[in-house]
Amino acid sequence: MVDEIARYSDADLAEFKELIQKKIVKAQEDLDLIKSAYMNDLNNGTDDTSPTFKAFEEGSETMSKEANSQLAIRQEKFIRDLKNALFRVENKTYGVCKVTGKLISKERLLIVPHATMSIEAKNMQR
Repeated sequence: MVDEIARYSDADLAEFKELIQKKIVKAQEDLDLIKSAYMNDLNNGTDDTSPTFKAFEEGSETMSKEANSQLAIRQEKFIRDLKNALFRVENKTYGVCKVTGKLISKERLLIVPHATMSIEAKNMQR
């Protein structure tokens, strides 16, 4: 008898797939918003205001561009992690902890659908 590797049922995987696909769509919309905010920051309409205020605006603009850039990078990583999770759903390895080989709890996956480690494995890292 061959031991079957623990995995989620096809029905569970279908549920996770739908959840992940929705999260990817939402994350992509958020990324588009961040990018459009970044592009719209190029002109805040301060051309006709006092030079002091304009200098303050430009400093603030630089900071918000950096913040937006960091947000965009984090959002792109989140989307990549979600797409990787979708790949794991397709090859039926989704929800298996990469450290312990045990199933990650469904509750955790519903909250963090791109998780690759169980709470147990996460705690072992500390």
